[in-house]
Amino acid sequence: MTRLSRIEVEGFKSLRNVDLELRPLNVLIGANGAGKSNLVSLFKMLNFMSTLALQDFIGREGNADSLLHYGARRTPQLLVTLHFETGTGLSRYHMRLVHAAPDTLIFADERTVFHRVGYRRVQETILGAGHRESLLSERARQDDRTARVFLRLLRGCQVFQFHDTSPTSHIRGKGYIEDNKFLRHDAGNLAAFLYRLLQTHPDHYKRIVATIQQIAPFILDFDLAPSPLNPNYILLNWRDRDSDFLFGPHQLSDGALRTMALITLLLQPEDELPDVIIIDEPELGLHPSAIQLVASLMRSVSTRRQIIVATQSVPLVDQFEPEDLVVVERAEGASSFVRLRLGALREWLEEYSPGELWQKNVIGGKP
Repeated sequence: MTRLSRIEVEGFKSLRNVDLELRPLNVLIGANGAGKSNLVSLFKMLNFMSTLALQDFIGREGNADSLLHYGARRTPQLLVTLHFETGTGLSRYHMRLVHAAPDTLIFADERTVFHRVGYRRVQETILGAGHRESLLSERARQDDRTARVFLRLLRGCQVFQFHDTSPTSHIRGKGYIEDNKFLRHDAGNLAAFLYRLLQTHPDHYKRIVATIQQIAPFILDFDLAPSPLNPNYILLNWRDRDSDFLFGPHQLSDGALRTMALITLLLQPEDELPDVIIIDEPELGLHPSAIQLVASLMRSVSTRRQIIVATQSVPLVDQFEPEDLVVVERAEGASSFVRLRLGALREWLEEYSPGELWQKNVIGGKP
């Protein structure tokens, strides 16, 4: 399994100087504004960067001054180093971005390091400086095998946030039926993705539906087919157990839609799962039984893929082991990330759950 073993960040929003060791399952807890979402935002930036859209991300986020810790005057550069463990060795990607006119960021350093298991020699590749977008894609197109590997590692870290279930959200609307190769970050192509699984992976599709029925027993099945008026588009229609009436996504609650997206994400075919799955506040709008179910799926998936979750939910925290929890706190404008240690909490855990200790502020990061 490919694993992101460590991430080092300097100068990104409240992440002034963070060095975080990661496990297969990582649950970030802390108060509003502590910095959980800023770490998620950093992974979003990497998602954009891996598709040659770093400048697009910078513009969407309010330009470089909004991304750098307390602005460019105080923090003129941003450093990120990602450490990966793969089946063949240890890989490291490093980038240093500096502030440049007109309020953007450019690369002052981009490099990769690979240490193959059993070999002393370390292969370091300096990609260059002065460019506005990562050079990994360009090198990969030139048949640079090392660049292809690192590009795959970066693209394997995928952020998912299923918050937008408004009447005009993508998940409730018609979607292009061919947009089905992977589940998008907002599950806006959920209908097309499920339709593809129905056609190519029927056993996985049936398992997804059966799991959804555990928290929405009224659902008999989805009714997925190209629109008869425009076969290029598809809608998330469904059938009720007690009616032959055809229902649409506009007749599903926010919580039901988000739970469907989470279950689909976690129960898709294993070879299609991202290497590192980052989920922001999965508990939003979910029933307690749905929270318990989703947490169970996360624990299961974490044996094969890496999970990073940012949450403010005490019921969700109670579903994990103390060692899975990372307490995020903010002092003097800078975020800290500290993993819990079981030894120091052993006596407390004889009487209280991890969520109760969090509520009592025994472990910090008070919700």
